[in-house]
Amino acid sequence: MTSPPSYIEVAIALPVYKTYIYSVPENLSALASAGKRALVPFGQRRVTGYILGSCKDINQEEIKIVLDILDEKPLFPSSMIPFFRWTADYYMHPIGDVIKCALPGGLNLYDFVTIAITEKGEETLFKNSVTPLESEILNRLKTESCRLKDLCKNLNKHIPNALIHGMERRGLIVHKRKLKGGTTRPKTERHVSFVGSDIPMDRLSDSGKKIIDAIKDQGEISIGKLKALVPSAPRLIKSLETAGYISIINKRVYRDPFGEPITSDAAHRLTNEQKSVISTVLGSLGRKFATCLLTGVTGSGKTEVYMQLAAKAISRGYCVLVLVPEIALISQMERRFRARFGECVAILHSGLSAGERYDQWIRIARQEVAIAIGARSAVFAPFTDIGIIIVDEEHDTSYKQESGLRYNARDLAVVRAKFHDAVALLGSATPSIQSYYNVTTKKFEEVTLKKRVEKRPLPEITVVDLRKSRDVRGIRRFITPELNGAMEATLERGEQVLLFLNRRGFASYPVCSACGETIRCKNCDISLTLHQEANAYKCHYCGFTRASASNCNSCGSSKIRLLGLGTERVEAAVKALFPDARTARMDRDTTRRKGSILRILKGLRNQNTDILVGTQMVAKGHDFPNITLVGIICADLSLNFPDFRAGERTFQLLAQVAGRAGRGAAPGRVILQTYNPDHFSVLSATEQDFKTFYNAEIGFRKSLNYPPFSRMVQLKISGKDKAKTRQHAQAVGDLCNALKRNNTSFLKSVEILGPVEASLPRIAKQYRWQILLKGLSVKPLHRFLHLMLFKNRAKISNRHVKVVVDVDPIFMM
Repeated sequence: MTSPPSYIEVAIALPVYKTYIYSVPENLSALASAGKRALVPFGQRRVTGYILGSCKDINQEEIKIVLDILDEKPLFPSSMIPFFRWTADYYMHPIGDVIKCALPGGLNLYDFVTIAITEKGEETLFKNSVTPLESEILNRLKTESCRLKDLCKNLNKHIPNALIHGMERRGLIVHKRKLKGGTTRPKTERHVSFVGSDIPMDRLSDSGKKIIDAIKDQGEISIGKLKALVPSAPRLIKSLETAGYISIINKRVYRDPFGEPITSDAAHRLTNEQKSVISTVLGSLGRKFATCLLTGVTGSGKTEVYMQLAAKAISRGYCVLVLVPEIALISQMERRFRARFGECVAILHSGLSAGERYDQWIRIARQEVAIAIGARSAVFAPFTDIGIIIVDEEHDTSYKQESGLRYNARDLAVVRAKFHDAVALLGSATPSIQSYYNVTTKKFEEVTLKKRVEKRPLPEITVVDLRKSRDVRGIRRFITPELNGAMEATLERGEQVLLFLNRRGFASYPVCSACGETIRCKNCDISLTLHQEANAYKCHYCGFTRASASNCNSCGSSKIRLLGLGTERVEAAVKALFPDARTARMDRDTTRRKGSILRILKGLRNQNTDILVGTQMVAKGHDFPNITLVGIICADLSLNFPDFRAGERTFQLLAQVAGRAGRGAAPGRVILQTYNPDHFSVLSATEQDFKTFYNAEIGFRKSLNYPPFSRMVQLKISGKDKAKTRQHAQAVGDLCNALKRNNTSFLKSVEILGPVEASLPRIAKQYRWQILLKGLSVKPLHRFLHLMLFKNRAKISNRHVKVVVDVDPIFMM
């Protein structure tokens, strides 16, 4: 008697919102467990799905059968599935796509349709009884089958679908399905070990003896290490294996993403403030869910608090998850944690290769490590017993993902902590308005570090009014006498200088001096930036480039004035002003290559760099004791953005970058140059006074009903055709207003702003519109969106225009 079929719930790794039920054949039933991938039929295709659990109640009419189980062990624990469901529901995103975003890339299998030549096609081609285009197609398919779009690309021609269908009907070609993907796999290395101890050493060559001695020393050794000792080892071990002296096995190894070894470190002596913070947080650890906001001046020892809390959590049998906003900061945090905790630390971020990321993920899933450190995607690390989730620099906008699944890792960290009854510790010297508001409403508990470690003073900040140097020409307009003199004095003392400008490139506003026209991007409504090193104008939004020798598009003149400023221009000026100083630059242009961030930071740490010029990458969390001078070239770049958070971002950036100065024994100094010395954001940053800034900013937010007094959802509408995009944006706006009119519960709970053109109306050839939905709470907004997206899908979907939902948007441009 055969057992009844078992059924599983599967989330498909495609943009579909539902989950699906599949039947599991008997030969696979023992393997089908939650957290594994399954290869399943979906429509006419075979695709990867994620097993969410077993099912008893079957509501589907047609039950398809699982084709294969793709994993030996689960990629994520079943305890994460409720968290994935919550994330999908809150951010209005397909759950299969949520899980796909969480997992390392390159794992999934999909099938695709290829076109292949038949025997009849080859005969017809030989007889030359086809049209010239058909002959080109058949000749190309003789080498290998391929997809239609690849065929068009290879032949550099548009091939009508009707022609392909006609050739298939005549039997010249055939459509086939192929599986692709699964490019990320475990890494294996060949290792050798002894079969027996009775080895006649006198019969071996000198190289053979060296190999045997190395195996004796190690017990088991990789062929890579053997080759370093004996170059001819790969050839010799075959004969040793044939003689029955050794065995060769393939052994799984982890790719090493860490690089250089770290000197171990002991816990530091805590200040009374640090002890108080740790005691408060430990009061909740292992007992209940809690969210604590750790506010502390820059240099107050937040990282030491994180590490000592991590040690306490591990001693109680819990795992620790540490989030940092950018890859540039991970190396510093990872070094400090590895020095303290050794090999039980894993890292997760997009700077790793696919294989390295996969290995780190598997180490976490197999419970081989207790600490994971990473950027925003690390919030999905596959831990089962999380005790504490630490979010460093919690205010940072880099925690918000701006494509695909548009999640905020800081917010998800709090949610995940709640699912695990864990502690979420959010740390920042300049907390977000949202988080501090949660302190005032008792959602979060505040813990504070008011003093720097070792009683070091905060840096002295001098404000320089750039309006006074408006008539000065050249770089002296921005490297003012005050800044220049401070740099000279700092370098004479053998100390380091940090110059901050949040704009990369050489000249950000090139203008034709003949007709006054800006040199603009052909794909975006924005000016290009000259990058002198690359000898090209570049668009910082879509990546379009044109040669720096290009003439004006409007009048053809070659006389282009290079206005505006960027880090590249500052670097060039500093090298001219201080030719003996060792100058480096840290921005997105200099940190593209793997390892480049580490190299720049290592130069700074080892004091091989005297002056570092950088963008906001240098403003966050870095700790270099010998930097005693910070020069803020222009403090106003983010102040006038058409965004209600512009003042908040300006205050945070200025206070953070100022905090890089004076973190060692020598006192620090900051030269803050600005056109708006009286703006409350600049004044508060000068005083390093978050409370004063918060009290001023929260009043503006309340009067305009902006977050944290409301919740927002942004509908981003984009398309290649200007008129069609505008029409669809207006149609979606009409639908929103009709839903509000026809449902009385939305009349007071949902406010609709727009549709309006985006502040940057065109990016990457896409015309952009937006609608903003505001509500006092998230529930009515979600009900409204469900009605709009799922009950009126036909009115929202459009072949030519894309509508994206961004819950809790950060960037409003």
